[in-house]
Amino acid sequence: MVANLLKKLASVFTPEGARDTYAYWLYAQCDRCGEKLRTRVDLRNDLSLRYGETDGQIIRFCHKTVIGSGRCFQKIEVALTFDANYQLIDRHIQGGNFIHEEEYFDRVTE
Repeated sequence: MVANLLKKLASVFTPEGARDTYAYWLYAQCDRCGEKLRTRVDLRNDLSLRYGETDGQIIRFCHKTVIGSGRCFQKIEVALTFDANYQLIDRHIQGGNFIHEEEYFDRVTE
């Protein structure tokens, strides 16, 4: 509830042009300690190109290692695959689980 209020306030004070359209936010939870983590994937700089099996097919790939802020320092390995239009088409995680944005922000009220 508090997280939703904070998000609404932030959207009111953030000009439309200032929103980060080149970001994909990743939310995960550590398997070992349960810490909820958030990291940003820069769609302009963090992706590598892979050419598909058919002519002209472009796939963008990103590998991220996410580490918590002090509980257990377990590495969480994430692999993301995007299509030519920067839409997520596949994702894999090792050492943690994907969670929804709302689950991450709910930790503020815990």
